[in-house]
Amino acid sequence: MAERPKIPGPAAELAAEFAGTMILILFGVGVVAQVAAGGIGDHDSIAWAWGLGVTLGVYVAGRLSGAHLNPAVTFALAVFKGFSWRKVLPYMLAQTAGAFVAALIVRWNYTEVLAKVDPGHTIKTQGVFSTLPGNGTLPVHTWGALRDQIIGTAILLFLILVLTDLRNSPPLANLTPFLIGLVVVAIGMAWGTDAGYAINPARDFGPRLASFITGYGGAWRDQYGELYFWVPIVGPLIGALVGAGLYQALIGRFLPDEPEPEPAAPVPAEPAAKTA
Repeated sequence: MAERPKIPGPAAELAAEFAGTMILILFGVGVVAQVAAGGIGDHDSIAWAWGLGVTLGVYVAGRLSGAHLNPAVTFALAVFKGFSWRKVLPYMLAQTAGAFVAALIVRWNYTEVLAKVDPGHTIKTQGVFSTLPGNGTLPVHTWGALRDQIIGTAILLFLILVLTDLRNSPPLANLTPFLIGLVVVAIGMAWGTDAGYAINPARDFGPRLASFITGYGGAWRDQYGELYFWVPIVGPLIGALVGAGLYQALIGRFLPDEPEPEPAAPVPAEPAAKTA
């Protein structure tokens, strides 16, 4: 008699969200540290590494938790897609913890080069760990950065739902994480100027906290001295609702209730990763 497949429990789901977000941040924050502190690479390598980090993180967590890896994604799925509200806060905490631990690893590994480039651990290298308006140099302030985060996250959620809605001819299961990673690459290349495309509260807050407790005393403020940490939290949460709402209004409500039947496959297909 065939053994029944195991259904992931809450602990497995949270472990997957922690691990998937940790992988995402190890590549994302790691590449920024390499470019900013080591002088190796450029904006394009940053965009590609973040996108690949998302792809790999989704592959890590997709089977067990759906691979949200982002509190904004979790929030939008609870509002629009029936994701359990009792899981929202635990998912968010697991994602933030994964980002925090990953950032601590990057901070430790790049200790020497960060100290060489920026001995005082100032705003000069704060952008390795968390985002700043105008990337710390361009004339963008709080409200411009908030606008940017709303738009960027709206694009992200709209396209995540396009790629994962089973009624909308989604890509094959094993290709979905790669395409979601390409979405992040494209956002980084097109929407990275005004606020560093955090588009993920855990991605920003976890590393920001890690940098603060390891010597970056100004981590909560921007280059103008204003409290900024809330912008990459509030902006993505609003943007996620905007993007998911637009998908529902423009695409989702017109799709048939049942997905199109898939052609028979010679071997059982892996279930698709739901989100990123």
